[in-house]
Amino acid sequence: MFTGIVEEVGTVRSVQKGSTSSFIEIQAEKVLSDVHTGDSIAVNGVCLTVVEFTAGSFKADVMNETLSRSSLGSLKSGSPVDLERAMAAGGRFGGHIVSGHIDGTGTITDIKKDGIAHWYTVTAPPEIMRYIVEKGSIAIDGISLTVAKVTDTSFSVSIIPHTAAQTVLAHKRPGDIVNLENDIIGKYIEKLMKPAEETKSGGITMEFLARNGF
Repeated sequence: MFTGIVEEVGTVRSVQKGSTSSFIEIQAEKVLSDVHTGDSIAVNGVCLTVVEFTAGSFKADVMNETLSRSSLGSLKSGSPVDLERAMAAGGRFGGHIVSGHIDGTGTITDIKKDGIAHWYTVTAPPEIMRYIVEKGSIAIDGISLTVAKVTDTSFSVSIIPHTAAQTVLAHKRPGDIVNLENDIIGKYIEKLMKPAEETKSGGITMEFLARNGF
């Protein structure tokens, strides 16, 4: 599990693409301070497993499923990436619950300055937009952010200078693809509100509530 608080921006050293998977090497510093083979590191919001590491970089395998559902397939040597280690049990929870299993991608359509901040507008497909609410949480490339505005097809976030400077957002431009992970709580609530035995009859009914003590 992650928190969406990016620890550092790493740099892709190399990407080796195969027919069924890819192999990526990332230059980093902070996230390697206590790294072990098998550790989880979120790369632009995607949870990857460390398979090899040196004093200045780590390597991870990237499956086809990950390539098809994320923007990792477009990474190349020199690309900056957001990095976060899995949350330590005794650490501060500064962001929100982030699994590192993204729901899909969106496209930055507009970036505009607003005082010291910048507004980023992202378009996303309906299956992602349905879980996005104003003042709720969203992870963009692994960054825990608060949704400031929502329309039927897009949402906007307001980014302070510190966040932009410490993440890949400073490198983003309109047209760029970003990884998106919805707030996991909303997805679980939806699932629990539609138990399998009730879905065929239309979901929650008065009879269902009565049977379960409500």
